[in-house]
Parts: sequence; structure tokens; C-alpha cells
Amino acid sequence: MNLQQFFLIFKARYRLVLLVFALTVALTVAVSLVMSRQYTASAALVVDVKSPDPVSGLMLQGLMAPGYMPTQIDIINSDRVAKAVVKLLRLDQSAAIRQQWQEDTKGQGQLNDWLAALLARKLDVKPARDSNIITINYTANDPDFAAAVANAFSQAYMDVNLDLRLAPARQYAAFFQEQTKAARNQLEAAQAVMSTYQQVNGITTADERLDYETARLNETSSQLTTVQGQTTDSQSKRVNEHPDTLAEVMQSPLINGIKADIVRMEGKLADSNIALGKNHPQTLRAQSELAAEKAQLAAETQKITDAIETTYQVGKQRERHLQGTLASQKARVLLLNKQRDELNVMRRDIESAQHTFELVSQRASQATIESHADQTNISVLNPAVAPQEPSKPRLLLNTLVSVILGALLGLCVALGVELTHRRIRSVQDLIEVLDIPSLGTVATATSLFGRNTPKALT
Repeated sequence: MNLQQFFLIFKARYRLVLLVFALTVALTVAVSLVMSRQYTASAALVVDVKSPDPVSGLMLQGLMAPGYMPTQIDIINSDRVAKAVVKLLRLDQSAAIRQQWQEDTKGQGQLNDWLAALLARKLDVKPARDSNIITINYTANDPDFAAAVANAFSQAYMDVNLDLRLAPARQYAAFFQEQTKAARNQLEAAQAVMSTYQQVNGITTADERLDYETARLNETSSQLTTVQGQTTDSQSKRVNEHPDTLAEVMQSPLINGIKADIVRMEGKLADSNIALGKNHPQTLRAQSELAAEKAQLAAETQKITDAIETTYQVGKQRERHLQGTLASQKARVLLLNKQRDELNVMRRDIESAQHTFELVSQRASQATIESHADQTNISVLNPAVAPQEPSKPRLLLNTLVSVILGALLGLCVALGVELTHRRIRSVQDLIEVLDIPSLGTVATATSLFGRNTPKALT
């Protein structure tokens, strides 16, 4: 079918097309006028995804995820939010609504679930395309009720969103409170162990005691070294077979004086022997004086030797005493070192417990603050107000749509009738029906209606 055939069909059956068109438009307008008016109230919300957390000051990466906004839409459409709206508006306390629920469900199920399902049917949530704005639309017969429900959905969504954020914080707060108690008990136990250890061992300041005892050990060791040196020197002197070669003997002024007197007396005795003879009283007196000087020399030398022996014995006794003192001091220093090491271990345990307690306590405080926070990243941009004009039915839009649909429907009906009752309205129709070639057409005289009707020559 070409355009000419289509035009001829429309020309022949335009009354039918106009009739269907008029009926469609009239029926649409009538239905639109009869339909009850529906009012749609809209509330706009802003979701802040860039501001940091008010408690921790950290940027939450989950807010920037691509699925964050769709998740918020699903939360608004959830049964939990719808049930929260029922509680906010106290719809479950209405006797009329309860009566309607009894009639519709015969008392089966829960009233809140039934009301939540009814509210969700007329809820329309639309996110903005390139922004963080969510629009909540609610349609109802009463404009004031529509606005109230839209605002209730906004408030319920913010409450549920806040509760969803605080629920993990409350769990964390309870967990960290228990951990804080355990860390405090561990810290107190470590401190008690160290305090008991210090009391049992009489330790006040371990480092000062160790320094003092170490100094005493070094001093005792130095004294022992000195005494051992003196004792060794005394021992070498006491075993000397020639006492007159000892340094003490050779350096003694008294012995040196006696030796000088002996030399002088020996010279005098020699002269006396030559001059007076051996038996002369003066010679004998000189011999007696010489013998007395030699005896005194031997006695003085023996005194020095005895003094060296005494010094050696005293040195050995003092050496043994210092060795015992040194061994005792070493044991004491080793004990103090052991105690200091044990105290250092206890201090590290206390420091570790203190650090753990501080970290857990800080996290518990933060979790407690977060669990009591009443701030949310959602705010109302535009609250819903009662609409002045109904959103449904849209008479003008419906009329325009009915005009288009009526025209299409009229053309479709005309084509359907034409195909059912085929008519020859052009040369093309004749050729298609007879399936023979056309040699030409001859125009006829003007008909009664003033139209020329061509005739085909076959």
C-alpha cells in the first residue's frame, strides 16, 4: 500500500476516523474528570558525602563508593522506614484504619506491616542524576496527608540512617568497655606483682643500689689488688737469705750509723792491736765495744726482718678477708643485677599493659562518643508542603495523549474496515485485483459532486 492508496482510504472513511477520534478524546476527558484527584508532595534531602566524621575527623571512604546512593534509595524504600513512618504518624492508633485492616485482611498479619505496604505503594524515591539530592514523592487523595507522609518518610529515613550508623558504634562501645576493664585489671596485676617483689626484696631504687654496690665491688677489688701486691713484695723479702741486702735494712739510718760505728771501731781496734797488743785493756775494751755494735746491728736487722714477716702475715690475713668480701660483694652485685633484670621485665610488662590500656581506653571513649552522637550526614533541603494542584489526573496531558491515540486508533480502525471490505479506489487497486497490465486511463466528465473520476482502459 502506497501513500496514495492510504490517502484515498482516509478520504473515503474520514467520518469513521473522526468518529473514533472524537470518542477516544471524549472518553479520555470524561474518565479524567471522573477520576479522583491525586496530590503528590515532594521532600528533597541532601546527602553529605564529603564532610569528615564529626567524632574521628576521618573521611569515610564508604560514602564515596558508587553504590552508596542506591543503597540510600533502598533504605528509604525498606519496610523498616515505612514502619517508622507508621509510628511517627500514629496511623496504627486510628480506629478507622484498624477497621479497614480488619475488613481487608480478616485480622491476619500485623497492622503495621499492612500499613507499611500501603504506604510503600504510593512512594516514589528519585535520586538526582549528577548530585547528592534525593527526592521523596508521595501521592495521596489529601494534599495535607501527602505532605505529612513525605515529611515523615524524610524524618524516618534520617532516624533509621542514624540508627544504622550508631548500631555498630554501640556494639563497639560495649566491646571496648569490656576490653578496657580487662586491660585495667592486667595493668593493676602487673603493678601489684612489681610492688610485691620490691617489698619482699626491700628494693626502693634498684639502679642506685646497684651503682653503690658496684662501686663498693670495684673499691674492694682495687684494695685486694693493692694488698696482694704488698703481700707478694713482703713474701719475696722474707725468703731472702741475705737480710742485709734488703732495701729496708740498707735504707735504715740507724743501721747505717751502726755500720759506720763498726767500721770506725774496727779501724780503732786494728790500731790498738798494733800499738798496744791484743791483751791490752784498751784493746779488749775496743773488742767489747765492737762486739756490742755488731750485736746491735744484728738486732736491728732482725727487727726489720720481723717487721717484714709481720707485714706479710697481716697482708695475707687482709688478703683473705678482702677475697671473702670481694666474693660476697660479687654475689650481691649479681643478685642486684638479677633483681634489676627482673624489675626491668616487670616494668616492660607494666608499660605494655599501660600502652594497651591507653589504646583501648581511647578507642572505648571514641566509640562511646560515637554511640551517643545524634548527627547525621543527611539534611532536609526542602520539606514537603501541601500541593495546590493535583498531580493526577492531568487533564491537559491526557487530552493531548488522547488526541494522538485517537487519531492513530481512528486510522487503524479505518484500515481494518477497509481491509475487511476491500474497495477499488485507484488504478493501482484495479491492477492488484485483476492482475493485468494497465494501458492507460481516460478521465470522465465532472460528476454530480464536481469530481473527475478516471477510467482505466484494459
